[in-house]
Amino acid sequence: MNHIFSLIDKLEREHSLSLSEYEYLISNRTDETAQYIAEKAVRIRKSIYSNKVYIRGLIEISNICKNDCLYCGIRCSNHTCDRYRLSPEQILQCCYDGYKLGFRTFVMQGGEDPYFTDELLCELIGNIKKAYPDCAVTLSLGERDRASYQRLFDAGADRYLLRHETADTLHYSKLHPKELTLANRMRCLRDLKDIGFQTGCGFMVGSPYQTPRYIAEDLQFIEQFKPDMCGIGPFIPHKDTPFRDYPAGSVDFTCYLLSIIRLLHPPVLLPATTALGTLEPNGREKGILSGANVVMPNLSPTDVRSKYMLYNNKLSSGGESAQHIKELADRMEAIGYQIAMTRGDIKL
Repeated sequence: MNHIFSLIDKLEREHSLSLSEYEYLISNRTDETAQYIAEKAVRIRKSIYSNKVYIRGLIEISNICKNDCLYCGIRCSNHTCDRYRLSPEQILQCCYDGYKLGFRTFVMQGGEDPYFTDELLCELIGNIKKAYPDCAVTLSLGERDRASYQRLFDAGADRYLLRHETADTLHYSKLHPKELTLANRMRCLRDLKDIGFQTGCGFMVGSPYQTPRYIAEDLQFIEQFKPDMCGIGPFIPHKDTPFRDYPAGSVDFTCYLLSIIRLLHPPVLLPATTALGTLEPNGREKGILSGANVVMPNLSPTDVRSKYMLYNNKLSSGGESAQHIKELADRMEAIGYQIAMTRGDIKL
């Protein structure tokens, strides 16, 4: 037991562990060690960001996707999915509504929908930045080539989220169709960072075939890559995917990993994800109390929110909705935090 506490202390000091040390930390979690590392993570996070929780307005622009990832409810072969696509005018309306509510970061997320060409996105990004020059624009639109990322950056996009999903090649191949490769996903992340985007990666906790060794590889990748943002959340199965019968990941184990990530890369912007709140009513609060400092309420039109169903029972209409920002503020205040309606850039 003393060894795991010494590893946590080492991680706090050096922000680095070996692969075998990460694996030991993952395999030997107890309630006591989780509490110990959470307290350290919160202290570090407060030293950088005080008690502020940054709020992003999430706009789910399309559930049309050309890919067939085995875990995802909007995979192209799911013919029961009720497809939709927002028009540029609808997206701008979401930004207008969000700005009035106080949001200063807009996150455009969607499947890899070929409709959203560079030309369309660049014009849209330009219009958003022109209307709201004090706001950040974040994109989460999957894999593109470097020239495309460069065009989006030049148009004014500030951040790009692209979960790496797993840093192990074999594990990646078990979660994705053969035409998608970890090598290309990592190429995308390197290109994004090199171009100048504030770049986010991340992975599912408890995904099918995941082992402690695979998670250790994820943590070592995050340590070395030093993303500006890192989104991790528990795997939740979707009824219309090959993984429908696999168990969901654990909220408590996800929170333990949030604490580890805070220690290995202290300034990282770390969301308490919707998936945490889907599995447990106070899941996002648990994430904040484990070292997270970002929440992303939903700004999408109300009539499409339930259609962006990446996994079973995804929250879409309650406290995670942007229109319920007062409820979210009250919930954060109840655990000693304040929501910050600012751009919320990383503090390096």
